[in-house]
Formats: sequence, structure tokens, C-alpha cells
Amino acid sequence: MLDTYVQLLGIQREGYRALYESADVISGQIERDLEILRPCAIAMLAAVERHTRVPSLAQSTLYVAGDDGGMDQPLVDGWHTREPPFFARLVLQPYAECLATVGRTPTRDLKLTGAVCPFCGGPPQLSILHADSSADGGGRSLQCAMCATTWPLRRVLCPSCGEEDETQLGYFQAPEFEHLRVDACDTCQRYLKAVDLTRDGHAVPAVDEVAGAPLDLWASGEGYRKIALNLIGL
Repeated sequence: MLDTYVQLLGIQREGYRALYESADVISGQIERDLEILRPCAIAMLAAVERHTRVPSLAQSTLYVAGDDGGMDQPLVDGWHTREPPFFARLVLQPYAECLATVGRTPTRDLKLTGAVCPFCGGPPQLSILHADSSADGGGRSLQCAMCATTWPLRRVLCPSCGEEDETQLGYFQAPEFEHLRVDACDTCQRYLKAVDLTRDGHAVPAVDEVAGAPLDLWASGEGYRKIALNLIGL
């Protein structure tokens, strides 16, 4: 699974580079940017078919083999959805990151509650714990599930429902993943995985979060739901 995810990240990196070449004309309005996204999406999906062997990704063949315009609606719908399906997320994440890089404010029709990304309005994918306890976030940042923007949030606060009662908030760890933990809220039954850079300063949050998939299975078994699933669907 991790090997497949690393391959997908490489495909998204190439998609980002292609989109960045058109950064001067990208508007942040998905309907206007489809002409730019289509060729990038076709190349990314073709790469998925060539380089990954996960059966659940075979659906992308339908988009590669079909009419270019057939991918327009899934992209538009995915852009305005909290958790887009695999195809849309694969393409839209590098698109959103490109917008963040050039500071082009996106237009998204999301009506989410809780801690949302200050740039694109998306939900957080994970928490990042760091040593700077004097920072506004008290040494904690959230990373957006769509554009990868990070922003501070104090530790004793549920990103989903805003719960502040420490008796309702907890974190859980496993010896196999010393720098990873599950931050869970008993009020809303939601959780995020946190990557602790004070324990492993070489960790890559987006990759290590997926590497800790057994923690997701544990959390799900305990009745918690993740605030936002990752590209792999965990």
C-alpha cells in the first residue's frame, strides 16, 4: 500500500509541475480551469494505469478511454465536495496546491464546520506536532486534505466539533509507531492522526500518515470516524 501511495505522489508531483507551467492563467474557478486540467488529468490517469496495480484504481480506465469532456463533471463535483472520490482527488490535490503556491484564491462551494483550511476551506487531513510551543498553535498545526496548506490550532481542541473538555479528548499510540498517534474526540467520535516531529524530525507527514494505516483500523474498530480520508481511502 505504501509503495502504491509513493507512486501516486510521484504522479501527482508531475501533475503539479504541468499545472504550474500554466499558473499565470489558472483562475481558481474550476469551471474556467477545465481546459487546463483535462490534459493533465489524462496524463495522470494514464500513469496510474501504467504504474500501479491496485484493482480499485482500474476505474480510471473509463476516463482515459472515454471522451475528454467526460471527466469535467467529476472534477467539478469533486471540487465542491468534502471528500472527492479517488479520480477527482488525484487531479484536484495538485491543482489546489498549485493555487496555494501562487496565491490564487480558489472558489469552492463548501459549507463545513469545525477547523477548516484558511486557504481553500477544506477539512484537515492530519495534525503535525512540533517543538515551538510559543507559536499560536501551541506546537500543533493542521494540514489541509486538499491543498496541503498548514495552519496552527491549539492542542486541547477538537478540530471537528470544537470540544475543549480534556476529559472528552484523548490520544492513543502504539509501540510500532512512536512518532504517530490518534487524536480522538468522544463528543463527536471523530479523529485525526498526528505526526510528531519532536520524536522523528525526518518524518514526512503526508507519507507517514499513510504508513500508520493500522492506527486507522484500530480507531475505526473503536467507533471513531476520520475527519477526512486520505487518497488511499484510509
